[in-house]
Amino acid sequence: MDPNLGMIGPIREESGREIMRTPDEVTAILELQRRGWGAKRIARELGVSKNTVKRYLQAGGWRPYGQPARRKRLDECSQWVAEQYLKHHGNADVVRQELQRHKGLQVSLRTIERAVAPLRRQLRASDLATVRFETPPGHQTQADFGQTRVPIGGEPTWVFLCVLTLGYSRRTFVMPFHHERRDNWLEGMEAAGRHFGGFTEEMLIDNGRQLVKHHDRQTREVEFSETFRAFAAYWGFRPRACAPFRARTKGKDENGVGYVKHNAIAGHTFDTWEALEAHLVWWMREVADVRIHGTTGERPIERFLRDEAQVLRPLGGKAPFVQVRELVRCVHSDLCVELETNHYSVPWRYIGEQVHLRSESGELRILYAGKEIARHLLCGGRRQRIVDPRHFEGVSVIKAQTAGPRGVAGGQVRDELLRPLSEYEAVVGGQG
Repeated sequence: MDPNLGMIGPIREESGREIMRTPDEVTAILELQRRGWGAKRIARELGVSKNTVKRYLQAGGWRPYGQPARRKRLDECSQWVAEQYLKHHGNADVVRQELQRHKGLQVSLRTIERAVAPLRRQLRASDLATVRFETPPGHQTQADFGQTRVPIGGEPTWVFLCVLTLGYSRRTFVMPFHHERRDNWLEGMEAAGRHFGGFTEEMLIDNGRQLVKHHDRQTREVEFSETFRAFAAYWGFRPRACAPFRARTKGKDENGVGYVKHNAIAGHTFDTWEALEAHLVWWMREVADVRIHGTTGERPIERFLRDEAQVLRPLGGKAPFVQVRELVRCVHSDLCVELETNHYSVPWRYIGEQVHLRSESGELRILYAGKEIARHLLCGGRRQRIVDPRHFEGVSVIKAQTAGPRGVAGGQVRDELLRPLSEYEAVVGGQG
């Protein structure tokens, strides 16, 4: 071996197998060829095949092995596969079925998934896309309901938040409730109308069953509840529902409920429900109204006063639409009916009966067969018992004719409720 070629010794190849040579080995081949050596002599000197020497001499230097391109089974129909993947909203298994059905190609689900991998991000972006549009002053209000747990009086309590956002100024109104019922929706909207000083031309809502009876996803035909249609007509706005399961079709993804949860509620505890209500009133005035909005770049209250307040549909001195609430309740064995966690007593004779509750003007009227059987002042707290001692009169002397043991026919007379009045009052825990 020529000492000028360095320390590279003879490089023997395994029989029948060509080994890729290092850059130094190829440099030695080229140097010997430059000195006039022939391929056969170089091969014999370095212990490699003559074909290996010729290949590197022809290449003019060291080259890495290139991976030969493999023909893929989906190459000829890659465009068709991409179209089907988008058409079927990212369902690769349906694409696999369609490929076998229409193209006669049977491949694994994993093969399809590899082929459509670049399209996944495009599809996700399409699903998240919101066609944003700006509404003129006084045109639209977005109404939403959400729920969260809030520590009140040391106890985690479910709070339902009615949040309304003016589409132009982004001014926000929020009101907490114990439930998400139809009357809560209407009461929240009406309170927002008083807060803003009027209503916009239309009210955009989600498809909650409290207000929407039916919404056809294909034809977009909406059937609102009779009460909500009457409410909208009373205040002069047009109800509108976003597309089913597509809340982003509202045009602006304001996420009013999320803003209230994370900004006004998160991290706070409250001694009473009234304290929560007072906090939200403060938050609307001192935080939500005066922040710099990320989209408009203005304070909602300034944008509202300058452009929107004067174009809202005025209340016109109308009385509240939500004046009376009527509910049906069953009288429990403790002689009480429940309304928003509070219990109100009725005469003992109506245990187990269905009664109607009518809430109006701060009072609760309880009716049976159209006749008033009890009346109480509404309680503003939670989990309270409001008891009228007169509802226990006659309890200690009543006897009832009942069936036999466990409902067997041919029953016998047995005494019921044969306890002193004081014991019943103690069990109920009433307040006179």
